[in-house]
Amino acid sequence: MKIKWTNEAPRSVQNFAGADYPKENPDLENLLTSEQVDHVAEIFQTPLTGAYNWNYTIQDDRIKKLYDLGKKLNWDPEMDIDWDRPWPTEAMQPEMMNLHDYAPYLAMDEKTKAEFWLHMNAWSLSQFLHGEQGALLVASQLVSCAPTYNAKLYAASQTFDEARHVEVFNKYLQKRIGLMYPVNTNLKSLLDKILTDERWDMKFIGMQIVIEGLALSAFNTTRETTPDPVLKDIVYLVIRDEARHVTFGVNYLEEFVKTLTEEERDDRAQFAYEACVVARERLVATDVFRHFGWDVEEARKKVLDGFVMSHFRNLLFQRVIPNLARIGLLTAKIRPKFEELGILEYENLVSDGDIDWSSMERPLDTGEAQAYEQNLMGEFAKMFAEEEPKASTG
Repeated sequence: MKIKWTNEAPRSVQNFAGADYPKENPDLENLLTSEQVDHVAEIFQTPLTGAYNWNYTIQDDRIKKLYDLGKKLNWDPEMDIDWDRPWPTEAMQPEMMNLHDYAPYLAMDEKTKAEFWLHMNAWSLSQFLHGEQGALLVASQLVSCAPTYNAKLYAASQTFDEARHVEVFNKYLQKRIGLMYPVNTNLKSLLDKILTDERWDMKFIGMQIVIEGLALSAFNTTRETTPDPVLKDIVYLVIRDEARHVTFGVNYLEEFVKTLTEEERDDRAQFAYEACVVARERLVATDVFRHFGWDVEEARKKVLDGFVMSHFRNLLFQRVIPNLARIGLLTAKIRPKFEELGILEYENLVSDGDIDWSSMERPLDTGEAQAYEQNLMGEFAKMFAEEEPKASTG
């Protein structure tokens, strides 16, 4: 086993031979062979303070029940997903990224456009993968530093969930797509902050509330819009896990935040706000624009000015904001900052603090993904349908 230690995350695109995606003559830049580096590891330092807990009683039946569900609803990426289904033939719609009238995109031939959408898909799913590795590392930290017995048990259960998520997205990227993009710099900076903060509750806020909450919305959108039945099944299974994680964070933090001083609450609220700002920026695939030789800032502005992306960036926060409100981190001092982002409108939506046990306890059924697609268009699809006539008229 070879390990290459590095001070920062690699920035090159990886290609994998033998992927299922039907592409011709894939470029093989940076394809790692067995004679090259097997593992690239970046070191981070954290002043993590661990804590024993000598009271083994169950303090909160809700957390115990979530932990029990985690044990009951385990799934296996090798056994519960049919990886052999063929690729769908549906083409991507450039209107979704506001590229329908963008000169660099229109200048591409059909083969290059297909390659572009392959890279966009690879970039998005790569960020899912890197985010899940971050969640894996944070969950493992929480086992040590969470102060209560039942939180430690749940964090251990979540660690296994996150390992499974890393496994399944890694396999999808290597087997189905054949490309993997490096971690987005904005996502990386947020993960660095969460992992290296010495306060256990900051890790809860950053991961369980912000990153996991955003992931839930992103996974739901992916499930609604992807034509690939394999990916539909993957995100269905991951969503089941992530819903428990977010609910755990809201229920656990709700009582703790009440014990903080006003200054401490504002400090946590400021951190949550900054995490949301950084998370909004990670949605733009600047690495893909750079790969195809586009003017990165021009392309970024073009995408962000589009109807779909501008609304989608805000819709991602429809779980985060009510959860921040529920745990008491939409403080008077921080509220105006969230309002400037245009996402405060979601604060009165239902939070994940009130647990829908009947939904969470349903047996796993990947066939539900297809039923979901047939019966629910969803907010993202609705707003795209509203805007499409405008886009088509030029």
